[in-house]
Order: sequence, then C-alpha cells, then structure tokens
Amino acid sequence: MPNPDPSRRSEKSRRAVLTAAFELVQEVPYAQLTIEGIAGRAGVGKQTIYRWWPSKAAILFDAFLLLSRSDDGATPELPDTGDLRRDLAAVLHATVAELTDPRTDAPMRALAVEIAQDPALARTYHERLDGPLRDAKKRRLRSAQDAGHLARDVDLDVAVDLIWGPLLNRWLQHGGPLTDDYADATLDAALSGLRPR
Repeated sequence: MPNPDPSRRSEKSRRAVLTAAFELVQEVPYAQLTIEGIAGRAGVGKQTIYRWWPSKAAILFDAFLLLSRSDDGATPELPDTGDLRRDLAAVLHATVAELTDPRTDAPMRALAVEIAQDPALARTYHERLDGPLRDAKKRRLRSAQDAGHLARDVDLDVAVDLIWGPLLNRWLQHGGPLTDDYADATLDAALSGLRPR
C-alpha cells in the first residue's frame, strides 16, 4: 500500500484554512476573526497556520486569491476584441460587481487597511496581484496605442490610474454609489483625454 502523499495532504489543509477564513469573515466582523477560529473551522492546528502565514490578513489575502483564481500561475489578460471602450467597460463592470459583492465588501475593506499598514503584506499584494494586473492593463492599453486608439505619448501608468482610480477611490471613501453607470461615465471621461488628437 503506497504511503500518503504529504504534499497532497498539505494542499488539502491549506485549502481548508483558506475556505474557513473566507467563510468566517462573512459571519463575524474582521476584527473578531482569529487564528484560533480559523484553525477550528479548518480542522487544523494553529501551528499549521503559523507555519504558512504570518497573520490573519495574509490568510485572508490568499483566500481572496483562491476565490478569484488569481493565484494559479497564469498571466492575467484583459479582453482585446479591438473595441477598447467595450473591453474596458466589461472589465470595469466586473470590478464594480466584485467591489459591491455583499459577501466580500467588508472583508476587502479590512484587507485594504491591513495592506496600507503592513509593508510585508503590501509587497506580497503588489507581487502576486496588483503588479500582474497592472501589467495586464498596460498591455491592453499598449495594444490600443499600437492600433491608434490611444495617443502614442500617453503614459500608460497614468492611464491606468485615470481609468481604474475613480472606482477604487469611490469604493474606499464611500463617496457615492458604485455602479456600472458611474464606471461608464469615468471611462468616457478618461478616454476623451487619452485618445489621439
């Protein structure tokens, strides 16, 4: 009889921890989420959790990556149908849906605060999520430049901030309803300044 594969056992425990964290943070406020509670729900020891993660924020970040399948090693890509506005609107509408999902809104806000206060977590966030997504956004905008849909001299980092920044700012600041209509209005305003003159 073959011996159990420890890597499979470890992956099963890892997924159990991430699932438990995501479930618990929907049941209790983030401030009440504890390593003990996650361990109990996942059926693992606290030492197992601390071997893999330094904090509950790090666990929750990994849980969001697992939920969004953003940690599968694949390079993220934005749609490129040749219609820049339609492609960006689709991505922005998906962003609105994610940010306003009642299951994840409060936990994501808590995680945003943790990322702002924890330099190590901020580095992890940049390396594993924000950086790759930003590169994907810039690749799509570069494709639009090559097709003549954006001005050649547009700074792509600035363009990314102009297109996605208003949504994130409104979400973080509770600055008003975050809707597809708002996303469309901000996109049109950004593109009007980014297109070739």
